[in-house]
Parts: sequence; structure tokens; C-alpha cells
Amino acid sequence: MVKRQNISSGSQFEKAYGYSRAVKAGDTLYISGTIGMDYAAGKMPGDAVGQLRQIIKNFEPALKAAGGSLKDIVQITTYVSAPEVFKEVGPELGVIFKDVLPTNAALVVAFPVPDVLVEIAAVAVIGCE
Repeated sequence: MVKRQNISSGSQFEKAYGYSRAVKAGDTLYISGTIGMDYAAGKMPGDAVGQLRQIIKNFEPALKAAGGSLKDIVQITTYVSAPEVFKEVGPELGVIFKDVLPTNAALVVAFPVPDVLVEIAAVAVIGCE
């Protein structure tokens, strides 16, 4: 039987909407769609690249709690508010994941939270090389 570990960031959204920041099942970690909110400061960068960088910072606690790191990410799904936004964040994703090269699907969506330009969900396989 595969062991399940729910990982919380303590975000108010998790309780309000009934989800976990991440779920580890065996060696696989599923990270929920994550926005670029700096939850400690209660602020979000106004630009897409700034939001992307904060999203990556927001991934790190869940990855660490699962025993992994950014290098374990094998798949991302990138949601953007407009095609032009992906043109901004795409090259930065290349910088962030240059040695990892996860798969990526990019979608243009309407966000329910004002000022969100980017959201990313991820799958990691802990310990993959």
C-alpha cells in the first residue's frame, strides 16, 4: 500500500476550499496550482515574472517537507491570464528549470483572484535523477 502525506502551507485558501498545498503519494508529490502571493507579507508582485519567481519560492516548503527539491519536478502546468504573459514567463521558466527540463503544458485562463497573472501546478518524483 502506498502511503499518503497531505502537506499544508497554512494558507487560508486550503481550509476555505478543501484542498492541500501538496499531496505526497509514495515518491510522487503533487503540488496544487500555486499563485505568486508572498503569504508572509500578504503581497503579490505586479508583474508576471515577479509572480513566477514567488511561485517557485512557494513550491519550496512543500518540496522540502516531502524530502525533495526543485530538481525533482518532472511536470508543470502553467496557467496564464493572456498569451502575452506566457511570452514573459516562458524564458524565465527556461532559466529556472534549465537543468531539470520538466514537461509543461501552458493554458490561458481567467483567474478568480484579482491581479493574478500566473499560476503553476507541479508534479515531482522525489529522488529522481
